[in-house]
Amino acid sequence: MIIFRYLTRDVLQTALAVTSVLLLIITSTHLIGYLADAAAGEIATSVVLQLVFNRIPLFLELLLPLGLFLGILLAHGRFYLESEMVVLHACGLSNRRLIGYTLAPGVLVALLVGFVSLYLTPAGMYEAKRIVAEQRNRTELDMVIPGAFQTSKSGQVTYARDVSESGELIDLFITGEKNGVPFVITAPRGEQRFEEDQGRYLVLHEGYRYQGQPGVDLFEELEFSAYGMRLPDPQLSAPIRHLDAVPTSELWGATEAPLVSRLHWRLSLPVLALVVVLLAVPLAKTNPRRGRYAKLIPSILIYQLYVASLTGARSAVEQSDVGPWSIWMVHLVAILLALSFTRFERLWVMVLRYTPHFSARRSTTATKRLN
Repeated sequence: MIIFRYLTRDVLQTALAVTSVLLLIITSTHLIGYLADAAAGEIATSVVLQLVFNRIPLFLELLLPLGLFLGILLAHGRFYLESEMVVLHACGLSNRRLIGYTLAPGVLVALLVGFVSLYLTPAGMYEAKRIVAEQRNRTELDMVIPGAFQTSKSGQVTYARDVSESGELIDLFITGEKNGVPFVITAPRGEQRFEEDQGRYLVLHEGYRYQGQPGVDLFEELEFSAYGMRLPDPQLSAPIRHLDAVPTSELWGATEAPLVSRLHWRLSLPVLALVVVLLAVPLAKTNPRRGRYAKLIPSILIYQLYVASLTGARSAVEQSDVGPWSIWMVHLVAILLALSFTRFERLWVMVLRYTPHFSARRSTTATKRLN
């Protein structure tokens, strides 16, 4: 039991650290993209963190198995490097028992992946798609950021020094073109109004409107006490039917190929977390003289091939090229491959010997050359 706790704790701690780093990298990338959209006025800054947070489950359903896979490689690699695994084997720890011990954190991660893929991911993606749909239906005034020039899709540029709590725009500046003639409008304040059977308007108060062609000595100046500008009506959004946003309860009993593929994909992700344990345990076995990361590159390549085959099978099922059995066939092939690593260990050692790897001896030599 002491050995079991020791191995499990080390694997889970390493897997958690790896998953956290990968999640931080991916969320940072998406956060930068959303901030760029917010700076361009396409979405509100208040929803940026909501969008990132709701997409985290979609990232985790694949990052958790990857983190477990790398966690086993790194943790067991340290055991082999420091000869702890040699001592454990000398004390009677067989490869079968080692796999059994490692399957315990694998089962825990598989349950977590199942909960994320079946429930959290659909709920998070639906909320993210709903927020995006709401942002698309905003008017140009809703996208105005105080103290910044905002360019609409029609080319109109709007500036407001401030926005009051009631939504009134302060110190407005608007420029654009009407019938090919440029115009500029300034007003100390403006507000949005809705007129029944007429739509929405931007009503400006106590301002000026200038219109004319540059280079032509003929300009039109208009002073007004109230000036209304017609705002485009919001477009009705289509129902959210993104496959990742469809609740799992709606997938049961579905006959459409895209829905069937998505159901089997979500059900297969927990299996992925268990299969990577069978793959990682024999791949983590290394010679202390070759270093802790000797098999890291070939192991990652095998994992990438595994996940790429799963996504390819999912795409084929979505297009009705094959049945959902193809997704499970990929898992079966991966299981047979993992068993062959244990059964034909010497053969795979010879194969992996000719694949790229990090060598501790080469790294030491390179360091001496640099010094």
